[in-house]
Amino acid sequence: MYQRILFPTDGSAVTAKALAAAIGLAKLTGAELRALAVKDPFPYSAISEMQPIPPQEYFATQQRVAAARVQQVLDAAAAAGVSCKGQTVEHLHPWQAILEHAQAEGCDLLVMASHGRRGVSALLLGSETQKVLTHSTLPVLVVR
Repeated sequence: MYQRILFPTDGSAVTAKALAAAIGLAKLTGAELRALAVKDPFPYSAISEMQPIPPQEYFATQQRVAAARVQQVLDAAAAAGVSCKGQTVEHLHPWQAILEHAQAEGCDLLVMASHGRRGVSALLLGSETQKVLTHSTLPVLVVR
């Protein structure tokens, strides 16, 4: 049924719940799992000497956090006996990075968490999951 499942992670508790569903589905179908964490680019400003953190430190911290999030997925998948590869990427728009990575990896399903925002907060904050749903040509399983 599914050969390769992409699981984007932001390290949240809701994402951990979705991970259990992704691993269960991968195990059930014999699919491989792909973990992805998207890093934010450095927030450059017009007054570069006023940056609260040097770019090198920012990049190192972003990589450390993203790698730890991917490692959590790799560890959970290994414990369940599911084949999994992980990667971190930097992108201004996480939803776009997710879709590009899914295509590059040949994924045929995305499993994502929904943070359950409603009303004005959802409208103002937006939702990466909603943007993926809007733009994806692949099936997307949203876990709440």
